[in-house]
Amino acid sequence: MLQSDTLLYESKHFIIINDINNNTFYYFDYDERDHSINMEFEHYHPFFEIFILLGKEAEHLIEGHPYHIETNDMVLLAPSRLHKSSYPKGEPCKRVVISFMFPNNFFGAADTYREVLSPFYADVPIYRFEANERIKLFGILNDIYSFSDSPGYRGSDTDSFFIHFKFQEFLYELYTLQSKSVYKDDDTFNSIERKIYDITSYIHANYHEDLSLEGLAEKFFISPCYLSHQFKAVTHFNLMNYIQMTRIRNVEYKLSTTGNKISDIAESCGFTSFSQFNRIFKKISGTSPSEFRKINNKNKI
Repeated sequence: MLQSDTLLYESKHFIIINDINNNTFYYFDYDERDHSINMEFEHYHPFFEIFILLGKEAEHLIEGHPYHIETNDMVLLAPSRLHKSSYPKGEPCKRVVISFMFPNNFFGAADTYREVLSPFYADVPIYRFEANERIKLFGILNDIYSFSDSPGYRGSDTDSFFIHFKFQEFLYELYTLQSKSVYKDDDTFNSIERKIYDITSYIHANYHEDLSLEGLAEKFFISPCYLSHQFKAVTHFNLMNYIQMTRIRNVEYKLSTTGNKISDIAESCGFTSFSQFNRIFKKISGTSPSEFRKINNKNKI
């Protein structure tokens, strides 16, 4: 194992093993991003994702709550968790993103894998480790990088087996070290910003319920007019549009990953009118729910 508390990195380096249409796949992406590609709204994946920031700092929004992250912080994202990265203006930020997926009953050990992957389901799935822990974790990832960058690497089945084996070692090491994370959620927001982000988090947790401007204003002890104005100022979204976007993103995930009836999915995500649902879905997703399901079942990444 390479003994280093920093990740080996070369822009545009990548490792691909299978794709999401297979039961097991990996995609290691070494690249950089800047402010110009910041997403407007959160997105989801039907697979697990590890985001490791190598730049100085960035923001990561997870289900409506913003987190400040710094160099070497790791963001672990379980399937369907709505999120987005926001990069500051200036020089591009280097980052490594690892996407992966296993069968539900991998090697007949579903309970074991569920336990090993539990750090991805933490309330705050962001991990910051001191140098000793990073040496253990990044050393494994550096072994994978060096192997994939060696002259003899061909991406063969045996090469893929080695990467698969090393990544299982990494997941186990991460699982054993999770309690040593020193990450703290830096709350630098003023009182109204905190309240707005409390509301966005509430929307993500309760999008399937009846939500309204008046109801949220009453629940969070703020006037409807003031909430409407401040919500737009903080999130850049109209409150009801934000609710609709959150519902539609969850609908999209269920269309892509289940065979449930479209009307049942719409109802489970908070839509009480099917005609209204179809209109809003097409406006946000650019196609009908049935066409979206057809396209995404054919090509999932």
